[in-house]
Amino acid sequence: MQIAFDAKRIFQNFTGLGNYSRTLISELALRLPELEAYLMAPKISDYPETQRFLNNPSFRVISPPPNRKLLWRTRGMVSDLKKLKPKLYHGLSNELPLGIQRSGIPSVVTIHDLIFKHFPQQYGRWDRTIYDLKFKYACQKADRIVAISEATKADIVDFYQIDPDHINVIYQACDERFLVSKLSDFRLPQVEDIPQKRDIPKSTRGEENGIYKTLQLPKTYSLYLGSIIERKNLMSIIEALALLPKDLKHPLVIVGRGQDYKKRCIERAQKLKVDHLLLFRQVDNEQLPAVYRGARCFLYPSLAEGFGIPVIEALNSGTPVITSNISSLPEAAGPDSLLVNPTLPEAIADAWAKLLQDDVLHTRVAQAGLKYAERFRADVVVPQMIELYNAI
Repeated sequence: MQIAFDAKRIFQNFTGLGNYSRTLISELALRLPELEAYLMAPKISDYPETQRFLNNPSFRVISPPPNRKLLWRTRGMVSDLKKLKPKLYHGLSNELPLGIQRSGIPSVVTIHDLIFKHFPQQYGRWDRTIYDLKFKYACQKADRIVAISEATKADIVDFYQIDPDHINVIYQACDERFLVSKLSDFRLPQVEDIPQKRDIPKSTRGEENGIYKTLQLPKTYSLYLGSIIERKNLMSIIEALALLPKDLKHPLVIVGRGQDYKKRCIERAQKLKVDHLLLFRQVDNEQLPAVYRGARCFLYPSLAEGFGIPVIEALNSGTPVITSNISSLPEAAGPDSLLVNPTLPEAIADAWAKLLQDDVLHTRVAQAGLKYAERFRADVVVPQMIELYNAI
């Protein structure tokens, strides 16, 4: 089966859209030995995360010569696709090249979110215009649309008047390196004694112990992971931290990048006298599973998400989740996670205190989260995509 993929994010993005592309295509190759994947990439980068695509006979990277790079992904790619003659083209990140519908090649587009429609003030005018044109065109011209959540599907229908029967909801698969098989003893994590609360091999425990020491993580911490921007709502977590009883206040490990909003969060923490509890850490992809597993709980009270991949990474790590009761986040977290109004720091603080104080609740939420997250495993999600490809 010859399929062409928009591979820009594989080689140029190492967070959400890039992780989606790399995980999906890797898992497709495992389950479709006959797959010939054309990776249409305007630029190639050689990093540990991209090595598997550069040195694998299942993948053929197609890039334009220097004199054709300008607008190649938007328009020029179609002529290359006509020469390659794949059975299908999949736009993995919200867009399709202009003219794809006249190429004779069926197309699928994955739409991740339309957050710019909900929070236009957080995007530049030019960015909003370009996103709207590209996303609308892709939705109108694709043979099928994949939405990564029911919330995103509803937005596509509402904003672009697309027939809901034209849209398949196929969730994003979670990278299996985050997966633990079961939960057992729920002792708090300690640097000197790696937590035994998850069923992981002794060799892995030793590696994680080294990661904890390298990152200088404390015995007990909660975790936030994501871009430090207004929509992700770190400020409300800081407000909630200040509201916790004195005996429950503990470090919050923060993994993510930010600029102006990060500065405002730090300034607010200083006023609330909790800035000493904020631990900003740079964590690479190899260290990330250990950081999730070592956290007492994961906080993600975002105001809007297309899906919320950090939530399912936490669930698969056996870490209880506190997240928002709006947007796609109830879909990602499931009914047994603690869902709160993200605009109310007191609601976040109340849920946080419960998980810190009540070990029975902590265990129940973690176990239920692991069970719920089974629907996001690759062996469930990827066959749904293959079925869609075959139907087209």
